[in-house]
Amino acid sequence: MNKRQTPWAALRREWRIWKAGALPGLAVIGLVALLRLTGSLQVLELLTLDLLLLLRPAEPTDPHLLIVGIDEDDIEAVGQYPIPDGQLAALIQTLQQSRPTAIALDLYRDLPQEPGSADLQALFRSQTNLYGIEKVIGRAIAPPPDLPDERVGFADLPTDLDGKLRRSALGSYNAEKTEFRFSLAQRLAERFLSERGISLAGGIRDPYAMRFGPAELPRTQPNTGSYHQIPLMEVETLLFFRSGSRPFDLVTLREVLAGQVSADKVRDRIILIGVVAPSVKDTFNAMAAVTGVPEIPAGTIAGVEAHAHATSQIIQAALYGRPLLRDWADPWEYGWLILWGILGIGLGRFLVSPLRILAGLGLGLIILLGLCFALLLAGWWVPLVPALLAFFLNGVGLTAALFYRHQQDLKLQLRDRQYVIDHTFNAIHSGPLQTLSRLLSKTRSGHLPERQWETELEHLNRELRVVYDSVRKEILTEDGSLYLSEDQALDLNGPFEEALYEVYDHTLRRDFDCFKTLKLRLTTFDPLETAGLTLEHKRELCRFLEETLCNVGKYAVGVTQLNVVCKQENGQNLIRVIDNGKGIDPEQSIKPPALGGRGTQIAESIANQLGGKFRREPITPHGTLCELMWNPSKIRFWT
Repeated sequence: MNKRQTPWAALRREWRIWKAGALPGLAVIGLVALLRLTGSLQVLELLTLDLLLLLRPAEPTDPHLLIVGIDEDDIEAVGQYPIPDGQLAALIQTLQQSRPTAIALDLYRDLPQEPGSADLQALFRSQTNLYGIEKVIGRAIAPPPDLPDERVGFADLPTDLDGKLRRSALGSYNAEKTEFRFSLAQRLAERFLSERGISLAGGIRDPYAMRFGPAELPRTQPNTGSYHQIPLMEVETLLFFRSGSRPFDLVTLREVLAGQVSADKVRDRIILIGVVAPSVKDTFNAMAAVTGVPEIPAGTIAGVEAHAHATSQIIQAALYGRPLLRDWADPWEYGWLILWGILGIGLGRFLVSPLRILAGLGLGLIILLGLCFALLLAGWWVPLVPALLAFFLNGVGLTAALFYRHQQDLKLQLRDRQYVIDHTFNAIHSGPLQTLSRLLSKTRSGHLPERQWETELEHLNRELRVVYDSVRKEILTEDGSLYLSEDQALDLNGPFEEALYEVYDHTLRRDFDCFKTLKLRLTTFDPLETAGLTLEHKRELCRFLEETLCNVGKYAVGVTQLNVVCKQENGQNLIRVIDNGKGIDPEQSIKPPALGGRGTQIAESIANQLGGKFRREPITPHGTLCELMWNPSKIRFWT
């Protein structure tokens, strides 16, 4: 029967352990999930994404794109800004000689910039691989008037609330919401890939997404990743910036016009022409990208570089399977969060030692960071910050709790050891030592014949063995018993006043000289309020009554009357012993115990535990009063 109950007992024990540690841990998981659900962690998660993207190993320079950056020296050499149309026409004609796949002018040209506007307009009409830009969000800016719609892409790039660039727009309606337009990056990628037999199609997993061959561009949603209800253009995707200090080849306008750029750098490439001069302020904050322009500060890239990143990721995904940045579905993301939160809880359950938990916490953080970084390299943006918070808070919280528990365990061990010592001594003091004291007293007074020595020593031997058995049983078992003798055990789980009466009755039957003169015994054993009393408390109260009565039996010479009271009085529990003895004769060699003796220490200890008071004082003309009183509502548990 016990074997069948053992698994259930183990399960109940395990449930109590997990209930104590898991419920607060689950509350932490719920709190972190709520913070993420309300967008409170959005800024922190986006900054973490930027940092992880920045830490990626460097990729080689994209061989399919070339940026012609108009820098401060170019503007100074031309002598004006905006750059005149004639200079741009000359630049385009020079590049066309090396047969690029496409040339994109990332400069607004809705209005002519003389001199040379006629030359540029002629190129817009005649060069089928020449693309221009427009603006469709906010204050609209028209494309060059001589450029066909199929070679126009919008240059709008959406930024987050913190002003940083992390997304790329692929398609959107114009300002009047009457016509759907495509971005410059989408137009250039479509041109480049179509020449290699890869055309634009609808998505397979998401019918509203754009797809080039095997590369389906994941659409950004209002709650993608760590985003929370962000406003979006019609079709957007996350920017998976190309890593490394030189993502694209970069040349200047001067170098191209001077013939210093080799044809191999232009042939079959997409050429992006834009301004990289800091004074023009065509820049974006992008912590995750590295600019190739020395004059632009770190954490910032030129607008033409942003279009290059957006174009490159489409081409690289379609041709080489380079990952596109995507997120998990919500159930997977919150399952990931819960998993790491539970792992944090599990540290305290299975590692136990605070030092091991700290080591496990460190290892877990390394694994979490490594997994998130590895998944990011594969194109998966998983929630690092929420998982880290749930794991760390649960792990650190449990570690702190276990450090506290460790200290408490040490205190409890010391307390338990002290309890065993005190309990053993009290049992010896109330039994064998009392017998030994009586033997010494009779021996010195000459009242113990030599023939009785063997009988008395046998009695002392039995008492010592009883002490061993009773202490062992009381310490090693939780059956709520108090052992008064080898064959008499009190059940402390029953009415406590009955147990106290048994102690009284057992003690008064012991062979003490002063008990032999008793003529009148008055007793009151009424029910006591035992709420809050532990088994240890009850044992100590029984030992207190036993010790007090033994003192009467040994030292209350001439006692004829004994009054023992155990009851409630004015809301207080009371144990009182009053005798009318004269005390030991001063000529006797055995002196009564001083007020600070072991019996008093026992009484004061239990009084302190119960938040009560102990007093012991003489009564006029003869006698002694010994009293312990405590308020049941003010019991202080052992600490």
